[in-house]
Amino acid sequence: MKLLTLNVHGWQEENQMEKLKMLARDIANERYDVIALQEVMQSIDAPIVNKNIKANNYALVLNQLLQELGVNDYDFVWDMAHYGFVTYEEGVAILTRHPIKSSNSFFVTELQDMNNWKTRKIISAAISYQGKELTFFSGHFGWWNDDIAPFKEQIDAFFKHVPESGISFLMGDLNNDANVRGEGFDYVKSNGFYDTYELAKEKDDGLTIKGAIAGWNQNGKEDGRRIDYILCNNPVNVKSSFVRFNGIETPVVSDHAGVAVTLDLEN
Repeated sequence: MKLLTLNVHGWQEENQMEKLKMLARDIANERYDVIALQEVMQSIDAPIVNKNIKANNYALVLNQLLQELGVNDYDFVWDMAHYGFVTYEEGVAILTRHPIKSSNSFFVTELQDMNNWKTRKIISAAISYQGKELTFFSGHFGWWNDDIAPFKEQIDAFFKHVPESGISFLMGDLNNDANVRGEGFDYVKSNGFYDTYELAKEKDDGLTIKGAIAGWNQNGKEDGRRIDYILCNNPVNVKSSFVRFNGIETPVVSDHAGVAVTLDLEN
């Protein structure tokens, strides 16, 4: 099984359509089983095409580009977390090429004001894979020391939605550095989640942001951090974990790089 998570910085990138096409080509080539996306935007004033999905929803356009490449077996779920970047509805999405048995979205912040960008929601999708029940969550969390919506409040709310049975994956931008002790990364692991990067037999440096970006303005030009993760509530067999879209072997498509892992769930 192949998984990908990526904070896409939707519709905020220079040469956005070309970068979207690069992402679509990578998905078509790699055939990820499940993809978690964050900062998935759609314009407030765009026409509705299906339920809560509007015509320029980033995930919808991505799926349309995949179809143009002859890849027709992906479906997606999306929900809005808050209004962002003035004219957009910002949310999280999950794409998968396996039938979605059920999906859900829920707030993880006590704050539920959609006009406040610190309001956070998680989306989930459940699938069957090789006879196993798998649940995937796509999340974009806040910072450990945030005075309005601290990370601990959010992740504690998330834990309440993890199924008691089966395998669950939390994929996304946790806004907590893996190299900082005693904060969000350590707290998640202390609550029963395993980091697939740490479990991986093959891996690179894992760094998903470099230099100053929104929310990490204090970063030096060469400072790299690992803040995007694929976590699991079971110690699964992880063959590899590699950064994607960091400009080395794959092109830059966002202000974040992505994380791709390959798993063996047969054992």
